[in-house]
Amino acid sequence: MQINVDELKIIHNESENRFETWIDNQLSKLDYMQDGDTIVMTHVGVHPDQRGQGVAGKLTEVALGYAKEKSLRVIPMCSYIAAYIRKNPEYGELTKQRTGG
Repeated sequence: MQINVDELKIIHNESENRFETWIDNQLSKLDYMQDGDTIVMTHVGVHPDQRGQGVAGKLTEVALGYAKEKSLRVIPMCSYIAAYIRKNPEYGELTKQRTGG
């Protein structure tokens, strides 16, 4: 099955602390923990049938966009998210420690 990631509906499920998408009734998600102005992105999980088609990247992009919009510091505990930030340096600033003013 070919997935068009630009048409994926990514839902921010705050009650479950995750960004999620459902494809053919199969869940793919990015889990996080938020503490004040810091968001710890702990895991990206894509259903095996949908791997390799950009689903994890789209989930990460949406989650990082949320962090940027809310001025949150991102701590990428997941190796995929850390690699995504390295490959997309426009998100690098989100990982920097902020000093209070």
